Amino acid sequence: MVLWLMLILPWLTLFFLNQRSIKRFMPVAIFASLLVTMVFEMGYVFNWWVVDEVIVPWGHITSFPLTYGVFIPGTIWIFRFTFDKSFFVYILTNAITDAAYAFIGLKILISFGIYELKGMGHFGIFIIMMILALIIYVYQKWQDKIMNGTNKES
Repeated sequence: MVLWLMLILPWLTLFFLNQRSIKRFMPVAIFASLLVTMVFEMGYVFNWWVVDEVIVPWGHITSFPLTYGVFIPGTIWIFRFTFDKSFFVYILTNAITDAAYAFIGLKILISFGIYELKGMGHFGIFIIMMILALIIYVYQKWQDKIMNGTNKES
């Protein structure tokens, strides 16, 4: 039940967001979910963690509810409220959100038997998430530059 809620509820929150923001930040959210999928693949190969509970047959490698449920709408919301303010606000918001997940949310999911940590601890997961936050920030800067037409070739 927890996994289904993680998959569905975050998407429902997008009804409270304007269409322009969704259209603007969906590419970075999809790119971010691709990166998270790659991290899950690495975690599987290097035995950093184990996904014990799944809702799709292929979910033992990539956590479907986390990557495609929580992460995509969460990325859109974070960018919506922080991206146009400053890099500091964006990175601070990500640090707080990522720490809450890595040190609190993940412990709850582990207690439900959804995940097990093996070769990586909570701090390592936090660092990976912060690196991803930096990568997707640069991607969104590039995306905005392209969409605004400021990167036109002569």
